[in-house]
Amino acid sequence: MLLGFIGVVCFSLTLPATRISVPYFGETIVGLGRTVIAASIVATIFVVKKQSLPNKKQLKSLLIVAAGAVLAFPLLTTFAMKSLPVSHGAIQLALLPLATAGFSLWRGGDRPSKRYWIASAIGAITVMIYALDLGLGQFQKGDIAIIAAVLVLGLSYAEGGQLSKELGGWQVIAWAILIGAPFFIVPVGFSISVNMLQAPIEAWVSLFYLGVVSQFLAYVAWYGGMSLGGIARVGQIQYLQPFLMIGFSVSFLGESITWLTIVLAIIVVLCVILGKSAPMTKKESHDK
Repeated sequence: MLLGFIGVVCFSLTLPATRISVPYFGETIVGLGRTVIAASIVATIFVVKKQSLPNKKQLKSLLIVAAGAVLAFPLLTTFAMKSLPVSHGAIQLALLPLATAGFSLWRGGDRPSKRYWIASAIGAITVMIYALDLGLGQFQKGDIAIIAAVLVLGLSYAEGGQLSKELGGWQVIAWAILIGAPFFIVPVGFSISVNMLQAPIEAWVSLFYLGVVSQFLAYVAWYGGMSLGGIARVGQIQYLQPFLMIGFSVSFLGESITWLTIVLAIIVVLCVILGKSAPMTKKESHDK
């Protein structure tokens, strides 16, 4: 439970760190550079451990994980944090466990129940109401980016969850990082400029936090906690994440939080709890 809590706290600082660093380093460095930083750590660990290579089937799953957790999610959230408050993104990201559960059921060949779909609908409507309230009656591009980030990360989490049974927990994200990093080196290299040296210390700390902690060490703690305490039990700690994220947005960014933000965050989390605990049904087999 302690490891799981540490993982959730680390993940909760991802959006604030992104918000702090992106004005100074840009989307490419913050979105893709974090993976290059994490890859240097992972490569060192794998060389020391003499880690064996994944097989072809595992590699296909790792490509899905890399596409979501290593490429799409960092880029989409980095783009969103250029314009959206962290507290706003926190409410939308609160739907992540529900999206992961849905993709996990689909990945496992199960069918979500009506309660899951009702909870998902209420949660989604709540998020849309909040997005429209902030956008003065219209969706902002950042809202679309965050929702897309939830979907792609939910799929990669579900795929990674299945693959972790074979490779082990943190090795999944580690291999995904190594797969993605070589493709990111060139765009990251071209995005580096001398002006970045003038960035304040908090921006540099935030960037390296994203690379070392958010992209890698947080996963080590999170997967380690779930492997020791059980996915269902430790996974419930994730319900705290939106509230921790909102708290960090106030502490580090000075964002003002309204009662509407808190109430809608509670509604979304309750929807996630109800949706994740909903019974599932097996798909009917048409085999003769």
